[in-house]
Amino acid sequence: MRPVVSAAAAMLLLLPATQTVEGQQEYLTWSAKHAEAIGKAAYAQGRVGGLFDMRLLKTERSYNYKLAATLLTPSVIRATARRIQLTQRMTDTETEALVAGAERESGIVVIVEIDPREGSGIIPTDWAAFLQPVTNGKPGRPIRGVNTPKLRDVQALGGLRRRNYDYDRFWVLFPANHEDGAPALRPVPDEVELVVRILDREGTVRWPMTLIR
Repeated sequence: MRPVVSAAAAMLLLLPATQTVEGQQEYLTWSAKHAEAIGKAAYAQGRVGGLFDMRLLKTERSYNYKLAATLLTPSVIRATARRIQLTQRMTDTETEALVAGAERESGIVVIVEIDPREGSGIIPTDWAAFLQPVTNGKPGRPIRGVNTPKLRDVQALGGLRRRNYDYDRFWVLFPANHEDGAPALRPVPDEVELVVRILDREGTVRWPMTLIR
């Protein structure tokens, strides 16, 4: 049986041996401003479909979709827990429990937000998300994510940005390994790319590997 790899461990597998999660020991002392800056860096925006895609004569689908995503790295999880601690006056022990609960999840978690533009305003249920390494501008082998609604109830996986209710929000879980056991994001790439496919249209957002720390 393949061992379960937590979201944090999956990210840590990408790091050089000499690098550690920023604030792994000291995140309980972070200021609210520092925590917010970490969350902001993990947020990316894009679009599914072209800006000038023709509007459809029928209204059963949107002609494109606004896309936003937050990569829940170990630092983002800690920053989220720290903000919760500050706003809810939690103890250090309670805050550490929030982090432990988030890092119990198996795989890499991304919050994906989608806003249909015109048309029906409905997101097809068969939309798909993929995570893949990018090295020298070339995408590598992708892994497919699974929409996992239960993760919205894990506090430290909530991210730090205020909810924009124009967007539908999804918690997508990506396995740390391919089906053959190969690590999903090894060797260490230059960037990590999220690809979202809706019907016959695709959109992407990318994060630099320097973010994963």
